[in-house]
Amino acid sequence: MAGSYEKTAAIVVLPAVGGGRVADASLRRWLARSDLRQLSEPAELLGRILGKLNLPCPESGLGALRMWGQTGDRPTVWIAAADPVYLEPRLDHLCLHAQDADSVPAADLQPLIDHLQATLGNDEGLGFARLGTSGYLRANEPIETAAVPAYVAHEDMPNEHMPSGEAADSYRNLVSEVEMALHDHEVNQRRQDSGKQPINCLWLWGGGVAPEQETAPHPPLFSNDPLLVGHWLSKTGVVADWPGDIGSCVEASLAGFVAVVPDQDNQQLLENCLRDLRDLLDAGRVSRLTLMFRDGVEAEVIPGHRRRFWRRNSAVLD
Repeated sequence: MAGSYEKTAAIVVLPAVGGGRVADASLRRWLARSDLRQLSEPAELLGRILGKLNLPCPESGLGALRMWGQTGDRPTVWIAAADPVYLEPRLDHLCLHAQDADSVPAADLQPLIDHLQATLGNDEGLGFARLGTSGYLRANEPIETAAVPAYVAHEDMPNEHMPSGEAADSYRNLVSEVEMALHDHEVNQRRQDSGKQPINCLWLWGGGVAPEQETAPHPPLFSNDPLLVGHWLSKTGVVADWPGDIGSCVEASLAGFVAVVPDQDNQQLLENCLRDLRDLLDAGRVSRLTLMFRDGVEAEVIPGHRRRFWRRNSAVLD
């Protein structure tokens, strides 16, 4: 059953805010007066946003939705995301290191995916492919996969996030084969020689079939995140690229919206967005702001928070 969301509220995903990244004292006071908190553990972004909107989150098929967002077309087969990771061996466990597009360019990922397709791909429908800096696994028969992307498990033990039980045997066997195939690949030798982490495994997650497209009310989305874009397309929602500033999002939307600012450690970008959002709330253009920072800090801001004049700073920001 579809939920309903606050039509005049805005949700904005922003770069990390902690560690003193906000130097402007007035912005620090404004954030300190909000309902500010630090998440206890990482969480998948689409689920966080839909939870705030009181809208249902897909239970499976996130990999296919991400592919939909990249291509604009709904995949019709079973798909899982297959993202490059480094599994670091420690004394008594493995530690997962998620990788992003900056650390694993397409020039590194493509030979790895090609090698996996040549060694593990088969006529029964198991296949590996790359789109941009994203990897994918296709299979004729469903395979249990992890439910969350690699960034949720970053610097944690991967077993905590892998599927379990007898149904997960095929997953673990495939992951072991991927590890063996990538172990001494020349791309990894080159990466290690240049001081980079090797890509010794793929994180298989979000397996499933993309849902049929349906019309379900969603606020306008301004984002280049392919998973979010894919979900919005599946609901025939209004989608546009991140335009570069909050003001452009406001001009293009009648009421509330969801905006995802690129993940950049850029103080000027962060502070400019915060000033625009503060002005937006003060002008009564939106009724509520939900700010999701990349380092797990969240802020709920309403006009009444300006009366909390005694709050001038927060340890969360430091």
